[in-house]
Amino acid sequence: MKRIMTLVLTVFVAVLASPSGALACAACFGQSDSNMAKSVNAGIFSLLAVVATVLIGAASFFVFLSRRASTVETGQAARKTP
Repeated sequence: MKRIMTLVLTVFVAVLASPSGALACAACFGQSDSNMAKSVNAGIFSLLAVVATVLIGAASFFVFLSRRASTVETGQAARKTP
């Protein structure tokens, strides 16, 4: 049990002591005019466009359903009152 705790503590200290600045990419490190930063921004905007398109499609479908339901209700009310 003591060996396992020593191993866990050693791994924890090694993770904390590792240089995190060396692992940063150009977009995260501060070079916002590099090609990598531009491509990351383009990827973010394209994924945002996909999400917005799906949300607009879902909202328009529910608007279509509500309009269709009101049309059906109006048609049924017109049939009941001669």
